[in-house]
Amino acid sequence: MLDFSKNHFELFGLPVGFLVDTTALAARYRDLQKVVHPDRYANATEQERRISLQQATRVNEALETLKDPLKRALYLLALHGMPVDPQAGTTDTAFLMEQMELREELAGLRDRADAHQALDGLMRRIGAAIKTVTAQLAVQFEDGSPEQLAAAQESVRKLQFLNKLHAEAEAVEAQLEDAD
Repeated sequence: MLDFSKNHFELFGLPVGFLVDTTALAARYRDLQKVVHPDRYANATEQERRISLQQATRVNEALETLKDPLKRALYLLALHGMPVDPQAGTTDTAFLMEQMELREELAGLRDRADAHQALDGLMRRIGAAIKTVTAQLAVQFEDGSPEQLAAAQESVRKLQFLNKLHAEAEAVEAQLEDAD
């Protein structure tokens, strides 16, 4: 039986922090699945099967949260009592202007003769921006001061923008592939 009072890091036996040992995470996930997977409870009572399903769901949710930098950052901020308002956007006007320019560039890509090449360049720039913000989050959470956690909230908002833009670029890529 899993202890549902444990946070995701404790569940996986990992230190609470932004940087996660993905090898240890994967190994612990396999170990937990061996214990809670519903197939192990096929001949168990209805209640045991239900509990197994709940535990497997919790393990899967925890894994998805810890694997994804954005979800992990949101989770860490919530653990620190500083959840990010999903409706609040970034207040960094320079960042917002850059996002508007990138979106305009993405919108105009379809009509270009070199659309694939231009999209590739745009996606590399977005990927680099995601890596930069992710690295900032690692530093902010490592420091852990109230000021740095507040900065992490802003970084999370930026990462949300960038991830959404990256997903939109991937959708344009799929459309371009379909048009070929």
